Amino acid sequence: MDYGKLQFKLAEKLAERGISKTRICKDLNISPRTFDRCCGGEFRLLDTGVLCKLCTYLHVAVNDLVVYIPPQGR
Repeated sequence: MDYGKLQFKLAEKLAERGISKTRICKDLNISPRTFDRCCGGEFRLLDTGVLCKLCTYLHVAVNDLVVYIPPQGR
């Protein structure tokens, strides 16, 4: 069954603010691999700790970073 998916808007937020991947990973102590998975939508489990770090760092709400895409036909 298709329940939809989550899409991160993290790359767009960083581009808007001129923040590099290297900088945010270093500042938040996030591995580049974890960060790449978030940006590329290749995650299976969502680490709420990482999400909270990103929201605090960027001064945004969760819905500014993550969008729910409903399944097709619903």
